[in-house]
Amino acid sequence: MSELHAVAHKMVEKNKGILAADESNPTCDKRFESIDTDSTAESRNLYRSILFSSKDIEKYISGVILFDETFHQSELSSGVKIPEYLSSKDILPGIKVDKGLENFGSNEKLTMGLDGLSERLGKYYALGARFAKWRAVITPGNGIPTDECILANAKNLAKYAQKCQNANLVPIVEPEVLMDGDHTIDDSFDITSRTLNTVFDQLDQHNVSLQGMVLKPNMVLSGYSCSYQADIVEVAEKTVNCLSAHVPSEVPGIAFLSGGQSDEDATMHLNEMNKYETDWNLTFSYGRALQQPALKAWSGKVENSEKAQQALIDRAKANSLATAASL
Repeated sequence: MSELHAVAHKMVEKNKGILAADESNPTCDKRFESIDTDSTAESRNLYRSILFSSKDIEKYISGVILFDETFHQSELSSGVKIPEYLSSKDILPGIKVDKGLENFGSNEKLTMGLDGLSERLGKYYALGARFAKWRAVITPGNGIPTDECILANAKNLAKYAQKCQNANLVPIVEPEVLMDGDHTIDDSFDITSRTLNTVFDQLDQHNVSLQGMVLKPNMVLSGYSCSYQADIVEVAEKTVNCLSAHVPSEVPGIAFLSGGQSDEDATMHLNEMNKYETDWNLTFSYGRALQQPALKAWSGKVENSEKAQQALIDRAKANSLATAASL
């Protein structure tokens, strides 16, 4: 268990965060379409190799979440398998292990992937993974989320986390309350509170070591279509209050998801939250909010590789500063 604790602490150490590069192929298709580039196994490998080989990336990034395809590919400039390449830069390789969403009742979702999970986790560990990720989706709306849906997702998160720790992998526990919709920031606070309360109850029931996990929650925001948009100070205050009420102090760190926020908003919210004294390191596990400027700069052209790398490093450095409220 001490190995798990050490890895979890390394994942959320001050001044660093986690790069979420685990977009599914359909998501990559959409991102590449936006820059008029074909999404193939080769082009995805090229793009991610460009990101991972950025100069000084290890100064700002503690770990990278990989998609299964990427996990088995090689970094192109070195020819070394990507998990091994990341490890050589003192960056922890991680793996997304859930299998996506299925419908749960009306307009709600449940994450799949528990079947055969223990065997898959064992293989990933042997190939160099040191942590894993599972995302549960909680949807605000008319009469939802239901207690039943929150509980079903919390149970699956806890079972996944337990299996991870049995395989010597640190679980990233990601219960994401979606911010699409017209719900208020108070609605977000209440739904996030209900969700976290249920998740930690299930983690306790499944004997998951809280010191050997990382929480990846949403920030408490106004729904993106809500007429009143809470400012940075209110978002930080409500998010920290919500976490303080529901997340045990044993959890070593909280790595926020960006959840569709702009690059700048995600960074400024993180910076503001780090002005508070909390029991945990507050850091980031961003995908699009770290990668979007790099993707645009690259635009599918090899000659733009250095521009793309600089764009990634600029965002990573800004978020690194935000983990210490230094912006």
